[in-house]
Amino acid sequence: MSELIFLVPLLPLVGAIINGFFGTFIKNEKIIGWIGSLTVGIAFLLVCLIFFDQLSLPPESRSVTVTLFPWIVAGKFDISIAYLVDPLSLTFALFVTGVGFLIHVYSIGYMHGDRGFFRFFAYLNLFIFMMLNLVLADNLLLTFLGWEGVGLCSYLLIGFWYDQKFSGTRIEWTVDAAQKAFIVNRIGDFGMVLAMFILFALFGTLRYLDVNAAAVTQFPDGSLALSIAALLIFLGCTGKSAQIPLYVWLPDAMAGPTPVSALIHAATMVTSGIFLVARLSPLFALSPAAMGVVAVIGIATAFIAATIGLVQNDIKKVLAYSTVSQLGYMFAALGVGAVTAAVFHVVTHAFFKALLFLGAGSVIHAMHEEQDIQKMGGLKKYMPTTYWTFVVAALAISGIPPLSGFFSKDEILWNLFINGSTLLWLVGAITALLTAFYMFRLVHLTFHGTPRFDPEKVHPHESPPTMTIPLIVLAILSIVGGFLGIPHAFGHALHIPHFLEQWLHPVLVETHKILGIEPATEIHPIEFVLMGISVVLALIGIAVATWFYITNQQIPQRLAERFRGLYQLLWNKYYVDELYYTLIVDPLWYGSTTLLWKITDVGIIDGTVNGIARLIGHFGNLFRKIQTGIAQSYAVMMVAGIVLILIWMLFL
Repeated sequence: MSELIFLVPLLPLVGAIINGFFGTFIKNEKIIGWIGSLTVGIAFLLVCLIFFDQLSLPPESRSVTVTLFPWIVAGKFDISIAYLVDPLSLTFALFVTGVGFLIHVYSIGYMHGDRGFFRFFAYLNLFIFMMLNLVLADNLLLTFLGWEGVGLCSYLLIGFWYDQKFSGTRIEWTVDAAQKAFIVNRIGDFGMVLAMFILFALFGTLRYLDVNAAAVTQFPDGSLALSIAALLIFLGCTGKSAQIPLYVWLPDAMAGPTPVSALIHAATMVTSGIFLVARLSPLFALSPAAMGVVAVIGIATAFIAATIGLVQNDIKKVLAYSTVSQLGYMFAALGVGAVTAAVFHVVTHAFFKALLFLGAGSVIHAMHEEQDIQKMGGLKKYMPTTYWTFVVAALAISGIPPLSGFFSKDEILWNLFINGSTLLWLVGAITALLTAFYMFRLVHLTFHGTPRFDPEKVHPHESPPTMTIPLIVLAILSIVGGFLGIPHAFGHALHIPHFLEQWLHPVLVETHKILGIEPATEIHPIEFVLMGISVVLALIGIAVATWFYITNQQIPQRLAERFRGLYQLLWNKYYVDELYYTLIVDPLWYGSTTLLWKITDVGIIDGTVNGIARLIGHFGNLFRKIQTGIAQSYAVMMVAGIVLILIWMLFL
């Protein structure tokens, strides 16, 4: 079955071509929508078939490279269009196509009547095609092609409603938010390009299997070059996966239609950084310095983004900062060598975060494009399906058992404790409390309490089946998805294996060997304690949010007034955007407009060219005066000239 892997990215590409080139002739929204959806849905079924085929093989035979054709051959540089079919790539391909299919179906209802309907589905299909190339590639260069492709598609989708206003940090139009995402990601991508140069110089190849094997063989104790390459790769990941210092683009990416937010934030673009570090985990394992940087940046991002999410009022921006925070958890896990835990959280996060964004889209759709949760309230009775599915997702991301987020987040916190440090675990646990608080702040302000909208102007209603059915499916996945990875503390007692750990083990053998990580063979009582602490903290967060926004709604306002400085700091997102504008954007703008344009271009270059022209014109005006048109004058001048020449020849 593995040889059919080329059809998986090909099908979304076919959908993009059909809708992109012939959408204006098809015109029928249902046909366009189902072409876009079914191409991704069939790709998902193919991945499922390949997955079950791989599952039937022994673990050592679950890695297959399928080469399609040579791509670039120049001297020692030999790169093919080839796909690496193994547990890691199939795991990502499964939720990219599965969740992507549900988002496509949802978009049929959400984008109904939009003038760019066919164009939207063409972009979505192209996005899935690029993401599949990114995760299935057997080499860094093909991954980079998909990496840049999802960057391009994100630009097209974030700025899809390019003529609409958008409220962001010094951003006025949605197209500005798209440009911001594109430019910020280019910074990280530059780091990735440099890393590829270093790796090719070291090993003469960019194939993942060869790079990992050569790194272990040639540098068993690590090296400075490996550390630099790993850090440059991580720089690229901070761009795509929105970590400090390049996370600033992601909240403004909310300018795009809500299905775009779900696709970017749940199943595709932002998870690409997690994939890349996991794929090159042996390389990172050989560099303790790089691992430390990944862990610290990850946990710092998780905490900082969670604190910002506490005070946001835009329903999508709350979820955006939640995404940044959850990605921080994943990188923290990668930084302590818990690759399985990170990938596990990627999977569960794809379920409940897609559900949250699509639920938010359902609310926005019902509220006539209103996104301010301060202007909502009481929507539970109008939108019961959206409400209950949204609550399931909020409970899952808060880490309440037995929902999916509990299992994956607990595994990360446990690994931070045993493989990292108590400080990492403590920051992660506090972030879990903050997550539960701001998620149920969102739930209460949106669905509970007294309506804060004008019922004569706004008529909330439940969304159509094309939007609610994906919500129900994702809610079910958010409930049962965690059983892919039963915690060892329960697994040993109940004799239930950790499926995802066993599935990914063949890919991570070398990484675990380098880090000295052994499979868990005994129950640690402390794991139950930490698990209980994380659940209690989540319940405290939910209880405090309920007290603040249901029982005593005056408390938040009083706290905001009492701690006005802290509130303003969080409301303005630690002034990071303003800092970047002051230190980078404004100086570049001033240098470009004043120094390069007005002084260098207009003053020096144009001044020189125009000055020469004016000088020649001036001399032309002087010599033009001797052209009188009188023959006698010309004769006198000729005689005078002859006389002067004779004098010069005779005497000088």
